[in-house]
Amino acid sequence: MKRAFRAAACAALLNLPPTALLAPPAATAKTAASSYENFRVAIYIAVTSTRQLADKATFDREFERAMRQTHFNKVYLEVYRNHVFANDEEVTRVKKWFEEKGVQVSGGITLAAGGEGGQFGTFDYEKPADREECAKAAALAAKHFDDVILDDFFFYASKSDADIAAKGNRSWTQYRLETMRQVARDLVLKPAKAANPKVRMIVKYPNWYEHFQGAGYDLEQESQDFDAIYTGTETRDPVITDQLLQQYESYEIYRYYSNIRPTDAKGGVGNGGGWVDTYSTLYVDRYAEQLWDTLFAKAPEITLFNWRPMSEAEAVRPGDRQTWANLPTSFRWQEMISGYKAGAQANDPGPGWGRAAGYALETVDKDLGKLGKPIGIASYKPYQSSGEDFLHNYLGTIGIPIELSPKFPANADVALLTQAAAQDPRIVDEIKGNLAAGKTVVITSGLLSALKGKGIEDIAEVWDTGRKVAIHDFINGYGAGNGDSLNDSARDTPAVLFPEIHYYTNDSWPIIRGVANAKGFPILLMNRYSRGILYVLTMPENPGDLYNLPQGLVTEVKKYLQQDFPVRLDSPDHVSLFAYDNDTFVVESFRDQPVSVTLSLLGQGARLRNLSTNADVAATPAAAPKDGRFRRDTVAARTDFGVTVQPHSYQVFKIEK
Repeated sequence: MKRAFRAAACAALLNLPPTALLAPPAATAKTAASSYENFRVAIYIAVTSTRQLADKATFDREFERAMRQTHFNKVYLEVYRNHVFANDEEVTRVKKWFEEKGVQVSGGITLAAGGEGGQFGTFDYEKPADREECAKAAALAAKHFDDVILDDFFFYASKSDADIAAKGNRSWTQYRLETMRQVARDLVLKPAKAANPKVRMIVKYPNWYEHFQGAGYDLEQESQDFDAIYTGTETRDPVITDQLLQQYESYEIYRYYSNIRPTDAKGGVGNGGGWVDTYSTLYVDRYAEQLWDTLFAKAPEITLFNWRPMSEAEAVRPGDRQTWANLPTSFRWQEMISGYKAGAQANDPGPGWGRAAGYALETVDKDLGKLGKPIGIASYKPYQSSGEDFLHNYLGTIGIPIELSPKFPANADVALLTQAAAQDPRIVDEIKGNLAAGKTVVITSGLLSALKGKGIEDIAEVWDTGRKVAIHDFINGYGAGNGDSLNDSARDTPAVLFPEIHYYTNDSWPIIRGVANAKGFPILLMNRYSRGILYVLTMPENPGDLYNLPQGLVTEVKKYLQQDFPVRLDSPDHVSLFAYDNDTFVVESFRDQPVSVTLSLLGQGARLRNLSTNADVAATPAAAPKDGRFRRDTVAARTDFGVTVQPHSYQVFKIEK
């Protein structure tokens, strides 16, 4: 079943999926009823479907099935993709019919040029015909709509002879960034505003943000030139994907883009919502997880790609979920099936992808209103930066909550800096500033290596030797032979490859270390500077090996990263934490089996309520404290609670003071 499920998804992917748009304008008297209280639901309609819907019988049939399964109140009607235009009559007709149903209609364009051998194709912006077609598409959409979104193919991958000549001595990154800034202003925004001065142009950014600059995507200037942005939150299969899309990214990427384009002082939406498609989804719960995690990030709108799976007369399959099929998971397949209401047409195939989306959204809508503003460990990714690609999402998938921003987290109590921060030429001075203010800064071994010879030695004489070591034994504590094993007693720890970090004893101290053949290697290294503490966190050479580390090791690392955080997880990998500023939090498991989780709350005598079950959670007896003379968080008392989370499920909790 897994192979067939993947094959169908991959076949659909070749259609080049599109994207979604922004907040609605002022509400009209005639608006489609929505059963969702905490977000809006939109469906993106690709240009081929736009043209097909111009037939009234097709429109009526497909609208009835789509609306019956997911109560959407908005569509994005695409007018151009891959050299195919919808004509004025088709756009006008379909727009009118949706509006008569009370559905808000915005426009969409996808500036893609087909592809070859499975590789996406882009316009060649040195080619006059492509430049003309780009401007024509933008003007057509703006002519019909006051909101228009660009699907996430607004990048530049062509290397024609004309491109090579135009690039000259510039790097491909520099050439493409400069070219696409000009294209955005002159070939998209200018013709669109000329066709409709009121139009809002929104650019949707996809999920591969670590590599944007190499293909001309500009999160710095371009994101501000457009009227708003939108977020691709699809993460699909997390194992074999070549884009490193870990489950946590559906949450983290929306948070990052919202810090790039936040809501303005007048309440104008900067990051309009998240977008999820149905591709490479091996089991239906994975689809639901992407929707849930987007909304846990507090996206005001979710866009479903695309109209075809939401409306077609075809049943959705459960996929490879036999392991947890009979457990009380958050997505309850049998409940969805039994609650499905067939349409009036003959030969109803049963619930489709639209009903899977509707059921998942109804499930999470009950919980979202209880959650405040998301919070996490302050982390920093400058514009146009790369390094330790997508590491924040791996960390989030082992239960470390992240709040990623393009701005340095000055004065954050704890700042986590990865290799990408080396893009900032002032980074060492900024680190010093936080340390001088008595704060904690945690840098990864990747950043340490990238800053060699750039001033980091002025803080701590610590460096990457360039040698690698395979480690499978891990020790907590420091000093003359002191320490406790952090290995899991129930399973053997596989050898994990780490870089070797050199330090001077008594200048720096390894708080957590690995041991291999009678030699110790720092995993978490402490160095005091001014009034603050610098930690160097040694990362595995393969970030996926974070999932192979002992649970005890990961939990100890969390104690330093989340010193005074309101909640910490002691759990296996693939259990994530989403925390909020109103003392609520969500624990979500992406695992295939039920998992036991210890929740450590800040404060002695803290009380906890499970909002998913509406029951109080009993505290567990406090463990005897271990040697913590050099651990700051020992000064803050904590209370532990034990819970069980079902596979591919989440629970919502409230800390009661």
